[in-house]
Amino acid sequence: MPTPVLLTVDDDPQVLRAVERDLRARYRQDYRVLRAASGPEALETLGTLAERGVPVALILSDHRMPEMDGVAFLGTTLPLFPDARRVLLTAYADTDAAIRAINQAGVDRYLLKPWDPPEEHLYPVLDELLAEWQSSYRPAFEGVRVLGSRWSPRAYELREFLARNHVPYLWLDVEGSSPDVARLQGTPEARAGLPLVELPDGTRLSAPTPAELTEHVGLHTRAEQDFYDLLIVGAARPGWRRRCTAPLKDCARCWWSAKPPVGRRA
Repeated sequence: MPTPVLLTVDDDPQVLRAVERDLRARYRQDYRVLRAASGPEALETLGTLAERGVPVALILSDHRMPEMDGVAFLGTTLPLFPDARRVLLTAYADTDAAIRAINQAGVDRYLLKPWDPPEEHLYPVLDELLAEWQSSYRPAFEGVRVLGSRWSPRAYELREFLARNHVPYLWLDVEGSSPDVARLQGTPEARAGLPLVELPDGTRLSAPTPAELTEHVGLHTRAEQDFYDLLIVGAARPGWRRRCTAPLKDCARCWWSAKPPVGRRA
């Protein structure tokens, strides 16, 4: 999972550096701290983060800024990162605007300048907000995605193959309404045929067989050692399974064949 971001915004370079310094001192182990000198610059940064799938945990913005004040800026960020926590940094004279921002613009808290010492006036508030964000945040799934019909034999075969080989995957019913379903249904590979398999690197396979999917998910198809203690040849159908009762000290190699031997050799 990409490291979550803390974004601070202020048009005053000195204040911006001070906020960034305090954020890094407390949160750099778990978060990536970014800064912006204006609302438009911050929106551009947030747009890039959204395109790359990077989570934003907290946005801390000054209120009085040219071009776009803090209340307008924080309200604009809601569609990009609705779950991020928002804090307005303001002077005492602007507390009425800060209260309106909490009621109207999705702002979670406001902090007064100056905030020194941060151990008393900054960190306790941010610790609480980040704990709330962590408790509700669900990272995006980054494994194999399988899109298909629940009644499709081929889709069932692929799901069983991935589960049997312990390959994490996310099943997406073609009749579902999730964003991933809508996104994948519009791809040329989905129109070519289902089930559709999307790999973590973005590669899409239209109606692959398990054999075609094997190498794409990192499974081995060739022997890599000169000697093995156990060799299985062919399909182990239920009627062919037998319990071995030989003493452990007599074990050397076991051979299973599609045509099992008969008689004394069996």
